Amino acid sequence: MRTAIDTNVISALWSHEPSRSSIAAALASASQEGGLAIAAPVYAELLAYPGASAKFIDAFLNETGIVCDFSIPEPVWREAGRRFALYCERRRRAKGAGPKRLLVDFLIGTHALLMADQLLTLDRHRYQPSFPDLRQALSQAQLAAILRYTPAAR
Repeated sequence: MRTAIDTNVISALWSHEPSRSSIAAALASASQEGGLAIAAPVYAELLAYPGASAKFIDAFLNETGIVCDFSIPEPVWREAGRRFALYCERRRRAKGAGPKRLLVDFLIGTHALLMADQLLTLDRHRYQPSFPDLRQALSQAQLAAILRYTPAAR
């Protein structure tokens, strides 16, 4: 079972958040079930992490066995665009209510949907409305347990 990883999972590891050991355990479990991957937009977002360089990220990915899918095929772009358009329409009807989302979230979600078997993210609520058909690697209970130990939860 291939698991796509969201940017926030890797950022939390690198930030030494209190939930780091739980996140590492979730990654190890997903790795035992099959391959680990990130979409190219995740790689690009990781470059914005303080002190991260392409060399650092490449070494991290190599050492952890995480593959970066730099080539995103046309079906992913088309489906991401379709889901982003539906989200934008829902926002217009709701007169801008709710959090604003970026296209990158839809690329990450669609990559997980079409090129992996599940998504490992700490933002389950972000993906659920637009990707109800996307399997999440963490149950709601597992995610709640992990997030209890983040600085924002204190």
